[in-house]
Amino acid sequence: MPLLWLAAVVHAQDSRAAYLGFFDRDGDGRVSEAEYVQYMSRGFARMDANGDGVLETDELPGRRGEPISLEAFQDNLRHQFHRLDRNHDGSLDAGELTAPPR
Repeated sequence: MPLLWLAAVVHAQDSRAAYLGFFDRDGDGRVSEAEYVQYMSRGFARMDANGDGVLETDELPGRRGEPISLEAFQDNLRHQFHRLDRNHDGSLDAGELTAPPR
C-alpha cells in the first residue's frame, strides 16, 4: 500500500506542475499576477463573440447574468489571484494555484 500512496503523490505533484505550466509564461516556476490574468482572460476573449470587450447576457454561459466588461472581469481575476496567494509573496506556486478556494 505505501508504494501505491507514493505513486499517487508523485502523480499529483506532476499534475500540479503541468497545470502551473499553462500559466507560467516565463518558466520561472511561479505564476505572477500578470500571467494569471492573461491566461484566465483567454476564456473571456473566446466568449466575447462580437469582440467589443463586454460579455453581454447572450454571450454568457447559460445566457444568464449581468453584462461584464473585460476591465471588470480582470479586476475580479486580480482579486482571485490575491486570495490564492496565501503566503502573500506576489506569485502563485503549484500548491497555491491548485488549492481549493477559501
